[in-house]
Amino acid sequence: MTQPQLPHTPPIDPSLEDTLAAVESRLASLGEALRARDAAAIDTHATELHRALARAVDHFTHAARSGGAVPPTLRRRLASASGQVAAQRESLARATAALDRAIEVLMPRETPGLYSSVGGQDRARRGGAIQA
Repeated sequence: MTQPQLPHTPPIDPSLEDTLAAVESRLASLGEALRARDAAAIDTHATELHRALARAVDHFTHAARSGGAVPPTLRRRLASASGQVAAQRESLARATAALDRAIEVLMPRETPGLYSSVGGQDRARRGGAIQA
């Protein structure tokens, strides 16, 4: 009896694996810093994640262009990391919007009044007003 043949999976390039592992590690570190609300750590880990993502894009692009197939397992992991980055970005955007709304309530902008105490907008600033 013969065993069914499994589809050929290309060997995993160690540099791609290391690059992706670095992205996953930086992503986890940023997630922890966000949960801890540690501003300095968030800034540090966000910068490190940005650099790791740039290296990953370069490595994966080079691998794809040089004819080396990127194994499906690495593609899935990269897609998962991309989804996590998008989720964190969305979460930060929502938190920023909520903070902006809270600041607006606590410290409203000073808007000039439409009318002065004499009924019209301050005409002296505009000049050329005729008074009756």
